[in-house]
Parts: sequence; structure tokens; C-alpha cells
Amino acid sequence: MLQKLVIIGFLVVIVYNLASSLYYMMTDKGESDRMVKALTWRIGLSIVLIALIGLGIWSGWIQPHGVDH
Repeated sequence: MLQKLVIIGFLVVIVYNLASSLYYMMTDKGESDRMVKALTWRIGLSIVLIALIGLGIWSGWIQPHGVDH
């Protein structure tokens, strides 16, 4: 259950950074670099999330499952 909460938390923060970058794009009109920083955080968090999921699968903490036919 903890794994699901961590993944959901990461996804919420990633979506928040995406929304904030959209807001900065609309309000700053290219005058500051806040949009770039928000998108950089989003990319970094996405990479960390993928790495954590890969580590969790490799170590056995996360059990992937497929759809049964």
C-alpha cells in the first residue's frame, strides 16, 4: 500500500508542476524562467519515479501483473 501512495504522490506533484508551468507561460509572457524551472522539476520527478518503479520491480517490492486472457 505504501508503494501506491508514493507513486500517487509523485504523480500529483508532477501534474502540479505541469499546471504551474502552464500558468507561468500564460502570465509571465517570456519575461522570467519560472516555466522552464517548473518543467525541469517535472522531468526530474518523472525520471526519479521511473527509476523508483524499476528499482521496486527489480527488488521485488512491486509485483507487476498482466491482464489474463
